[in-house]
Amino acid sequence: MKNAKKSPQLGMGSEPVASSQRRTVLKAGAAAAVTLASPALVKAQAGPKIRVGYWPVASGLPFFAAVERGFFKEAGLDVEAVRFASPQQVAEAMLAGRLEGSSNGTASAALGIAELAQPGLLKIFCTNPTNAKFVLDQFIVAKDSPLKSVGDLSGKKVGCGPGVQNVTLTRAVLERAGSKNNQIIELPIAQHVAAIAAGQVDACYTLEPTGTVGRLNGTTRNLEVGVIAKYILGDPMAPWHGGSASLTSEFIQKNPEVTRRYIAAYRRGVDLVKNKPAEARPFLKGYTAIEGALTNEVPMADYMFSTEFKASDIAAFQKFFDLFSDRGIFSKRILIDSILYKG
Repeated sequence: MKNAKKSPQLGMGSEPVASSQRRTVLKAGAAAAVTLASPALVKAQAGPKIRVGYWPVASGLPFFAAVERGFFKEAGLDVEAVRFASPQQVAEAMLAGRLEGSSNGTASAALGIAELAQPGLLKIFCTNPTNAKFVLDQFIVAKDSPLKSVGDLSGKKVGCGPGVQNVTLTRAVLERAGSKNNQIIELPIAQHVAAIAAGQVDACYTLEPTGTVGRLNGTTRNLEVGVIAKYILGDPMAPWHGGSASLTSEFIQKNPEVTRRYIAAYRRGVDLVKNKPAEARPFLKGYTAIEGALTNEVPMADYMFSTEFKASDIAAFQKFFDLFSDRGIFSKRILIDSILYKG
Protein backbone atom coordinates (compact mmCIF):
# COMPACT_ATOMS: atom_id res chain seq x y z
CA MET A 1 0.00 0.00 0.00
CA LYS A 2 2.99 2.29 0.26
CA ASN A 3 2.88 3.14 -3.46
CA ALA A 4 -0.87 3.56 -3.63
CA LYS A 5 -1.89 7.12 -4.49
CA LYS A 6 -4.69 8.80 -2.64
CA SER A 7 -7.25 10.73 -4.67
CA PRO A 8 -7.05 14.45 -4.06
CA GLN A 9 -9.79 15.89 -1.90
CA LEU A 10 -11.65 19.16 -2.55
CA GLY A 11 -13.39 21.07 0.16
CA MET A 12 -14.02 19.64 3.60
CA GLY A 13 -15.56 16.31 2.52
CA SER A 14 -13.77 12.97 2.37
CA GLU A 15 -15.36 11.63 -0.84
CA PRO A 16 -13.00 11.40 -3.85
CA VAL A 17 -13.91 13.45 -6.93
CA ALA A 18 -13.89 11.78 -10.34
CA SER A 19 -11.01 12.86 -12.53
CA SER A 20 -13.08 14.67 -15.19
CA GLN A 21 -15.26 16.35 -12.57
CA ARG A 22 -12.16 17.39 -10.66
CA ARG A 23 -10.68 19.04 -13.79
CA THR A 24 -13.92 20.93 -14.37
CA VAL A 25 -13.98 22.18 -10.80
CA LEU A 26 -10.32 23.16 -10.91
CA LYS A 27 -10.78 25.09 -14.18
CA ALA A 28 -13.80 26.92 -12.81
CA GLY A 29 -11.93 27.75 -9.63
CA ALA A 30 -8.92 29.03 -11.57
CA ALA A 31 -11.11 31.19 -13.80
CA ALA A 32 -12.86 32.65 -10.79
CA ALA A 33 -9.51 33.33 -9.15
CA VAL A 34 -8.25 35.17 -12.24
CA THR A 35 -11.47 37.18 -12.46
CA LEU A 36 -11.25 38.15 -8.81
CA ALA A 37 -7.56 38.98 -9.06
CA SER A 38 -7.68 40.96 -12.33
CA PRO A 39 -8.41 44.41 -10.81
CA ALA A 40 -5.60 43.97 -8.33
CA LEU A 41 -3.25 42.74 -11.04
CA VAL A 42 -4.09 45.67 -13.28
CA LYS A 43 -3.60 48.08 -10.39
CA ALA A 44 -0.27 46.49 -9.56
CA GLN A 45 0.82 46.82 -13.17
CA ALA A 46 -0.33 50.42 -13.31
CA GLY A 47 1.71 51.32 -10.26
CA PRO A 48 1.50 54.87 -8.93
CA LYS A 49 -0.80 57.51 -10.38
CA ILE A 50 1.12 59.81 -12.70
CA ARG A 51 -0.36 63.30 -12.49
CA VAL A 52 0.83 65.38 -15.45
CA GLY A 53 0.24 69.13 -15.69
CA TYR A 54 -0.42 70.81 -19.01
CA TRP A 55 -0.99 74.31 -20.38
CA PRO A 56 -3.64 74.54 -23.16
CA VAL A 57 -1.32 75.17 -26.11
CA ALA A 58 -0.93 73.20 -29.34
CA SER A 59 2.53 71.87 -28.56
CA GLY A 60 1.03 69.63 -25.86
CA LEU A 61 -0.58 67.53 -28.61
CA PRO A 62 1.55 64.36 -28.19
CA PHE A 63 0.44 64.13 -24.57
CA PHE A 64 -3.21 64.81 -25.43
CA ALA A 65 -3.07 62.14 -28.13
CA ALA A 66 -1.40 59.59 -25.86
CA VAL A 67 -4.16 60.10 -23.28
CA GLU A 68 -7.05 60.00 -25.74
CA ARG A 69 -5.73 57.11 -27.86
CA GLY A 70 -5.15 55.05 -24.74
CA PHE A 71 -1.39 54.69 -25.19
CA PHE A 72 -0.79 55.12 -21.45
CA LYS A 73 -3.57 52.68 -20.54
CA GLU A 74 -2.19 50.11 -22.97
CA ALA A 75 1.14 50.42 -21.16
CA GLY A 76 -0.64 49.69 -17.87
CA LEU A 77 -0.21 53.23 -16.60
CA ASP A 78 -2.57 55.35 -14.52
CA VAL A 79 -2.06 58.83 -16.01
CA GLU A 80 -4.13 61.86 -15.04
CA ALA A 81 -4.04 65.01 -17.22
CA VAL A 82 -4.31 68.14 -15.06
CA ARG A 83 -5.00 71.50 -16.72
CA PHE A 84 -3.46 74.75 -15.45
CA ALA A 85 -3.95 78.38 -16.45
CA SER A 86 -0.22 79.05 -16.74
CA PRO A 87 3.04 77.11 -17.04
CA GLN A 88 4.17 78.71 -13.79
CA GLN A 89 1.34 76.90 -12.00
CA VAL A 90 2.47 73.59 -13.48
CA ALA A 91 5.99 74.14 -12.14
CA GLU A 92 4.67 75.21 -8.73
CA ALA A 93 2.51 72.09 -8.50
CA MET A 94 5.56 69.94 -9.24
CA LEU A 95 7.45 71.73 -6.47
CA ALA A 96 4.56 71.11 -4.08
CA GLY A 97 4.46 67.40 -4.89
CA ARG A 98 1.02 67.63 -6.54
CA LEU A 99 2.30 66.56 -9.95
CA GLU A 100 4.71 63.90 -11.14
CA GLY A 101 5.45 65.68 -14.40
CA SER A 102 4.68 68.22 -17.10
CA SER A 103 3.58 67.79 -20.70
CA ASN A 104 5.10 69.39 -23.76
CA GLY A 105 4.10 73.03 -23.99
CA THR A 106 5.05 73.73 -20.38
CA ALA A 107 7.43 76.68 -20.45
CA SER A 108 10.99 75.41 -20.06
CA ALA A 109 12.02 78.53 -18.13
CA ALA A 110 9.25 77.93 -15.59
CA LEU A 111 10.69 74.46 -15.07
CA GLY A 112 14.14 76.05 -14.77
CA ILE A 113 12.94 78.35 -11.97
CA ALA A 114 11.45 75.35 -10.15
CA GLU A 115 14.73 73.48 -10.53
CA LEU A 116 16.62 76.41 -9.00
CA ALA A 117 14.13 76.55 -6.12
CA GLN A 118 14.70 72.85 -5.44
CA PRO A 119 17.91 71.59 -7.07
CA GLY A 120 17.49 68.12 -8.55
CA LEU A 121 13.71 68.48 -8.77
CA LEU A 122 13.16 67.29 -12.33
CA LYS A 123 14.46 65.86 -15.57
CA ILE A 124 13.36 66.97 -19.03
CA PHE A 125 12.81 64.03 -21.39
CA CYS A 126 11.16 65.66 -24.42
CA THR A 127 11.10 69.20 -25.82
CA ASN A 128 9.07 70.85 -28.56
CA PRO A 129 11.60 72.88 -30.58
CA THR A 130 10.06 75.50 -32.83
CA ASN A 131 11.25 78.08 -35.35
CA ALA A 132 10.11 79.69 -38.62
CA LYS A 133 9.26 76.23 -40.02
CA PHE A 134 7.77 74.51 -36.97
CA VAL A 135 5.63 77.39 -35.77
CA LEU A 136 4.46 77.87 -32.19
CA ASP A 137 5.38 81.45 -31.18
CA GLN A 138 4.20 84.59 -32.91
CA PHE A 139 3.16 88.20 -32.59
CA ILE A 140 -0.41 88.85 -33.70
CA VAL A 141 -2.23 92.11 -34.46
CA ALA A 142 -5.71 93.12 -35.63
CA LYS A 143 -6.50 91.93 -39.14
CA ASP A 144 -6.55 95.48 -40.54
CA SER A 145 -3.63 96.81 -38.49
CA PRO A 146 -1.13 98.87 -40.52
CA LEU A 147 1.80 97.43 -38.50
CA LYS A 148 4.33 95.53 -40.60
CA SER A 149 6.83 94.08 -38.11
CA VAL A 150 7.64 93.72 -34.42
CA GLY A 151 9.90 96.74 -34.78
CA ASP A 152 6.81 98.87 -35.49
CA LEU A 153 5.38 98.26 -32.00
CA SER A 154 7.16 101.16 -30.25
CA GLY A 155 4.85 102.86 -27.77
CA LYS A 156 2.20 100.14 -28.16
CA LYS A 157 0.43 98.02 -25.57
CA VAL A 158 1.49 94.42 -26.03
CA GLY A 159 -0.19 91.44 -24.44
CA CYS A 160 1.48 88.14 -23.59
CA GLY A 161 0.70 84.93 -21.77
CA PRO A 162 1.07 84.74 -18.00
CA GLY A 163 4.34 83.83 -16.34
CA VAL A 164 7.96 84.89 -16.30
CA GLN A 165 8.96 83.13 -19.53
CA ASN A 166 6.29 84.90 -21.58
CA VAL A 167 6.98 88.32 -20.09
CA THR A 168 10.76 88.03 -20.38
CA LEU A 169 10.65 86.81 -23.98
CA THR A 170 8.13 89.47 -25.02
CA ARG A 171 10.31 92.19 -23.57
CA ALA A 172 13.51 90.76 -25.09
CA VAL A 173 12.04 90.32 -28.58
CA LEU A 174 10.63 93.87 -28.58
CA GLU A 175 13.99 95.29 -27.50
CA ARG A 176 15.99 93.33 -30.08
CA ALA A 177 13.54 94.29 -32.82
CA GLY A 178 14.08 97.95 -31.94
CA SER A 179 10.68 98.52 -30.35
CA LYS A 180 10.69 100.93 -27.39
CA ASN A 181 8.43 102.26 -24.66
CA ASN A 182 6.09 99.30 -24.63
CA GLN A 183 3.51 98.50 -21.98
CA ILE A 184 3.41 94.73 -21.48
CA ILE A 185 0.18 93.23 -20.17
CA GLU A 186 -0.12 89.62 -18.98
CA LEU A 187 -3.32 87.94 -20.16
CA PRO A 188 -4.59 84.34 -20.21
CA ILE A 189 -3.71 82.98 -23.61
CA ALA A 190 -7.36 82.26 -24.45
CA GLN A 191 -8.07 86.01 -24.16
CA HIS A 192 -5.43 87.24 -26.62
CA VAL A 193 -7.64 87.41 -29.71
CA ALA A 194 -10.52 89.01 -27.81
CA ALA A 195 -8.16 91.57 -26.21
CA ILE A 196 -6.95 92.69 -29.64
CA ALA A 197 -10.50 92.80 -31.03
CA ALA A 198 -11.60 94.95 -28.10
CA GLY A 199 -8.66 97.33 -28.48
CA GLN A 200 -7.34 96.42 -25.04
CA VAL A 201 -3.92 95.77 -26.57
CA ASP A 202 -2.34 96.58 -29.93
CA ALA A 203 -0.57 93.25 -30.33
CA CYS A 204 0.10 90.01 -28.49
CA TYR A 205 3.06 87.68 -28.19
CA THR A 206 1.21 84.38 -28.19
CA LEU A 207 1.44 80.67 -28.91
CA GLU A 208 -0.54 78.37 -31.16
CA PRO A 209 -3.40 77.68 -31.51
CA THR A 210 -4.18 81.35 -30.71
CA GLY A 211 -2.85 82.72 -33.99
CA THR A 212 -4.84 80.18 -35.98
CA VAL A 213 -8.04 80.90 -34.05
CA GLY A 214 -7.76 84.64 -34.70
CA ARG A 215 -6.82 84.22 -38.34
CA LEU A 216 -9.66 81.83 -39.14
CA ASN A 217 -12.32 83.89 -37.41
CA GLY A 218 -11.16 86.98 -39.28
CA THR A 219 -10.09 88.91 -36.19
CA THR A 220 -6.29 88.87 -36.22
CA ARG A 221 -3.31 88.16 -38.45
CA ASN A 222 0.24 87.10 -37.78
CA LEU A 223 2.69 89.98 -37.61
CA GLU A 224 5.74 87.69 -37.36
CA VAL A 225 6.16 83.99 -36.53
CA GLY A 226 9.13 82.10 -35.10
CA VAL A 227 10.19 85.23 -33.25
CA ILE A 228 12.22 83.54 -30.51
CA ALA A 229 14.48 81.72 -32.96
CA LYS A 230 14.93 84.93 -34.96
CA TYR A 231 15.42 87.52 -32.23
CA ILE A 232 16.69 85.51 -29.24
CA LEU A 233 18.69 82.70 -30.86
CA GLY A 234 19.78 84.80 -33.85
CA ASP A 235 18.70 82.30 -36.52
CA PRO A 236 15.11 81.89 -37.80
CA MET A 237 15.70 78.14 -38.20
CA ALA A 238 17.39 77.55 -34.82
CA PRO A 239 15.51 75.18 -32.50
CA TRP A 240 13.81 77.04 -29.66
CA HIS A 241 13.27 74.50 -26.88
CA GLY A 242 10.62 76.67 -25.28
CA GLY A 243 8.42 73.90 -23.90
CA SER A 244 9.29 70.65 -22.20
CA ALA A 245 7.83 67.41 -20.97
CA SER A 246 9.41 66.36 -17.68
CA LEU A 247 9.17 64.04 -14.70
CA THR A 248 10.28 64.68 -11.16
CA SER A 249 13.58 63.09 -10.20
CA GLU A 250 11.91 61.53 -7.16
CA PHE A 251 9.38 59.75 -9.36
CA ILE A 252 12.08 58.54 -11.75
CA GLN A 253 14.24 57.21 -8.93
CA LYS A 254 11.38 55.42 -7.20
CA ASN A 255 9.81 54.07 -10.40
CA PRO A 256 12.51 53.44 -13.03
CA GLU A 257 10.55 50.74 -14.87
CA VAL A 258 7.31 52.73 -14.82
CA THR A 259 9.26 55.75 -16.07
CA ARG A 260 10.51 53.78 -19.07
CA ARG A 261 6.98 52.63 -19.87
CA TYR A 262 5.63 56.15 -19.52
CA ILE A 263 8.25 57.64 -21.86
CA ALA A 264 7.70 54.80 -24.37
CA ALA A 265 3.95 55.50 -24.37
CA TYR A 266 4.62 59.24 -24.66
CA ARG A 267 6.85 58.49 -27.65
CA ARG A 268 3.89 56.80 -29.34
CA GLY A 269 2.06 60.13 -29.01
CA VAL A 270 5.00 61.98 -30.55
CA ASP A 271 5.23 59.46 -33.39
CA LEU A 272 1.51 59.86 -34.10
CA VAL A 273 1.86 63.66 -34.32
CA LYS A 274 4.92 63.44 -36.56
CA ASN A 275 3.82 60.63 -38.86
CA LYS A 276 0.02 60.89 -38.87
CA PRO A 277 -0.80 64.49 -37.96
CA ALA A 278 -4.31 64.24 -39.43
CA GLU A 279 -5.10 61.52 -36.88
CA ALA A 280 -3.54 63.49 -34.01
CA ARG A 281 -4.94 66.97 -34.66
CA PRO A 282 -8.51 66.24 -33.45
CA PHE A 283 -7.11 65.71 -29.95
CA LEU A 284 -6.49 69.45 -29.69
CA LYS A 285 -10.23 69.69 -29.05
CA GLY A 286 -11.04 69.89 -25.38
CA TYR A 287 -7.42 70.55 -24.41
CA THR A 288 -7.00 73.88 -26.24
CA ALA A 289 -9.23 76.70 -27.47
CA ILE A 290 -9.52 75.26 -30.97
CA GLU A 291 -12.47 73.12 -32.02
CA GLY A 292 -13.74 70.93 -34.84
CA ALA A 293 -12.42 71.33 -38.37
CA LEU A 294 -10.24 74.25 -37.27
CA THR A 295 -7.83 71.71 -35.75
CA ASN A 296 -6.67 70.94 -39.30
CA GLU A 297 -5.23 74.45 -39.66
CA VAL A 298 -2.94 74.59 -36.60
CA PRO A 299 0.80 74.43 -37.45
CA MET A 300 2.73 71.71 -35.70
CA ALA A 301 5.76 72.04 -33.46
CA ASP A 302 8.63 69.60 -33.75
CA TYR A 303 9.53 67.18 -30.93
CA MET A 304 12.86 65.89 -29.68
CA PHE A 305 13.67 63.45 -26.90
CA SER A 306 16.56 64.25 -24.60
CA THR A 307 18.32 61.05 -25.62
CA GLU A 308 18.39 62.41 -29.20
CA PHE A 309 20.02 65.75 -28.37
CA LYS A 310 23.13 66.69 -30.31
CA ALA A 311 25.70 69.23 -29.17
CA SER A 312 24.00 71.89 -31.31
CA ASP A 313 20.65 71.23 -29.62
CA ILE A 314 22.17 71.59 -26.18
CA ALA A 315 23.90 74.80 -27.29
CA ALA A 316 20.62 76.31 -28.58
CA PHE A 317 18.80 75.33 -25.40
CA GLN A 318 21.64 76.78 -23.32
CA LYS A 319 21.54 80.08 -25.21
CA PHE A 320 17.82 80.34 -24.48
CA PHE A 321 18.30 79.65 -20.75
CA ASP A 322 21.25 82.02 -20.52
CA LEU A 323 18.90 84.88 -21.41
CA PHE A 324 17.18 84.30 -18.05
CA SER A 325 20.37 84.12 -16.02
CA ASP A 326 21.78 87.19 -17.82
CA ARG A 327 18.64 89.16 -16.92
CA GLY A 328 18.62 87.99 -13.31
CA ILE A 329 15.44 85.91 -13.69
CA PHE A 330 17.45 82.81 -12.83
CA SER A 331 19.45 83.18 -9.63
CA LYS A 332 22.32 81.39 -11.34
CA ARG A 333 23.16 79.74 -14.64
CA ILE A 334 21.54 76.36 -15.28
CA LEU A 335 23.60 73.90 -17.29
CA ILE A 336 21.12 72.24 -19.63
CA ASP A 337 22.91 68.93 -19.74
CA SER A 338 22.39 68.55 -15.97
CA ILE A 339 18.59 68.55 -16.23
CA LEU A 340 18.17 66.27 -19.24
CA TYR A 341 16.89 62.74 -18.72
CA LYS A 342 19.61 60.32 -19.85
CA GLY A 343 17.52 57.14 -19.92
